[in-house]
Amino acid sequence: MTAKRHRGKFNPDNPNPYELSRSRVETFLKCKACFWLHQLHKVPPPEFPSFTINTTTDILLKRDADAVRGKSALPIWKHAGLEHIIPFDHEHLSNWTNSLHYGLNDSYFNTVHKETNIKFGGGLDDVYLNTETDQIHIIDYKSQAQGTRSPDTYEVKPSSLNDPWKISYKRQMDMYVWVARQKGLNVSNTGYFVYVDAQHKHIKGMLIDPDPSIAWMKFNAAIIPYEADPSWVEPTLVEIKDFLMNQSTIPDHTPKGDNFSGCDIGRYANDMMSALKNSRKKPK
Repeated sequence: MTAKRHRGKFNPDNPNPYELSRSRVETFLKCKACFWLHQLHKVPPPEFPSFTINTTTDILLKRDADAVRGKSALPIWKHAGLEHIIPFDHEHLSNWTNSLHYGLNDSYFNTVHKETNIKFGGGLDDVYLNTETDQIHIIDYKSQAQGTRSPDTYEVKPSSLNDPWKISYKRQMDMYVWVARQKGLNVSNTGYFVYVDAQHKHIKGMLIDPDPSIAWMKFNAAIIPYEADPSWVEPTLVEIKDFLMNQSTIPDHTPKGDNFSGCDIGRYANDMMSALKNSRKKPK
């Protein structure tokens, strides 16, 4: 009989490994109050509409890789001088990229941390193989449109990881390198972000196809290497387990900071309470 999985609301009496995704660890790092509500009381944060165009670019980039998987490098990698890095062909790749069922069994992208009994993992975008070192590289597909906030003054600039909110992208890579290493995979600390950036500068429009029912959008593409630092992952899992076992009351929400730390709920709660206090002080 298959053991019942331990996921969702944490139960300290359940002996099965507690499933925790990469995104839930990111929540813990950003705001422990939001994590407390979600993991201990099944109160999820407000949901926002997903950006389905981002999902579509991920699908198409994966199809590009699938066309040459295990055989050769894509032109963009050759252009970057990385022709020795090719899409990795592995029997469990489809499971590794399945974020919804990451904790189902060992063939998915997860590992059980013995000290905490936490089954930690997630869904990868892709994995490439370095044919010179025989190491694998974690690949993350990203799409953006840098010119949308100031379309009249925007000048085309290269994609980068320098924006402060992209700290979560870097932490994601750190976590996935750690999981891959715990699974016994020969993984490099160097991960790669494949960026596509929607353009509008000097482009007349989208309805340029002879078929009037088709529209086109141009994206600039770039490969950005990142040196992962997975050293913080294990101590964080230990901290999370202690939090789950011992945090009986909700901590304060972490307010949104200038460096995009914290959460919008914390910002809203703090601003709301401040406004209420000020309104009570006003003379009638």
